[in-house]
Amino acid sequence: MDARKSMSNNTISVNTRAATLVERLVADAAELKVGVARGTLGERLIDCGSRHLGSIAAGLRVAEICMGGLGRVALELSAATPNWPWTLVSRSSNPVIACLASQYAGWRLSHEEGTDKFFALGSGPARALARREPVFEKLDYTDRATHATLVLESARPPPAPIVAKVAQDCGLEPDKLTFIYAPTQSLTGSAQVVARALEVALHKAYELGFPLEHIVDGIGAAPLCPPHPDFVAAMGRTNDAIIYAGQVQLFVTGPSSEARALAAKLPSEGSHHYGEPFAEIFKRVKGDFYAIDPMLFSPASVIVTALETGESFRAGRVNLGLLDASFA
Repeated sequence: MDARKSMSNNTISVNTRAATLVERLVADAAELKVGVARGTLGERLIDCGSRHLGSIAAGLRVAEICMGGLGRVALELSAATPNWPWTLVSRSSNPVIACLASQYAGWRLSHEEGTDKFFALGSGPARALARREPVFEKLDYTDRATHATLVLESARPPPAPIVAKVAQDCGLEPDKLTFIYAPTQSLTGSAQVVARALEVALHKAYELGFPLEHIVDGIGAAPLCPPHPDFVAAMGRTNDAIIYAGQVQLFVTGPSSEARALAAKLPSEGSHHYGEPFAEIFKRVKGDFYAIDPMLFSPASVIVTALETGESFRAGRVNLGLLDASFA
């Protein structure tokens, strides 16, 4: 069966699936050290790392919510990074929808008027209702749901104008929205970002023009980084976990020559910015995130398996020295 056709005809709702996980998160709020409240427009707000401490366990839950309930995330022990052995492993049998239509932090949300300025990147299943980003032009997937969830990398909840915008773009009333927020500096925030190794590989494949309908399964892993109270340092560590130690295996259909070419281009070491901790790169470009080579945002090591021939193609490597330089 053509994978694009199966994606187009599927009846999977990432928002409906995520809603079940959100209710479990709310039910376990005390255990997970998160807070639940209602905003001024009736929206539900879940604080996973700002005024409430949050937890690594909450980070795993939020990561699965980000994937629209189409992925599993686990904390495992790995020998690949001996100094930082705890590793977040994500997997999905529907990686294009889970990662690109849901998990990718591609929705730029900003409010500049008055004193209540706000900016955050939104990820999670609400993106599939709004479809406001260029990536959806390549995704033959549209969600339909009565509730929506958006995850924000932020230390504060969204102001009312942002809530109203998200509601309008999703075609829902504000009280049907759930916003989960956590800063990168928190346990929850750092864990849910590191759990994106598979998503980073999917987005790199999209940027390279690889036929997304050919990617049918995938697994990603990256070491859990220690959080840091400084935003730049914290952001640097979450990026370095994937750039210098992320490992991904993709299972693809189509000619093995395409799988070989994808494997050769996927790893981060092909970027001209590769070779120093991300925080140092960020400082060198004077905080201009978009001055960084987008090809750097890739896993360190990849395997691409061509299902039609059984061949697997490897490229890249885990860089323990740069990982230690970042985490220590």
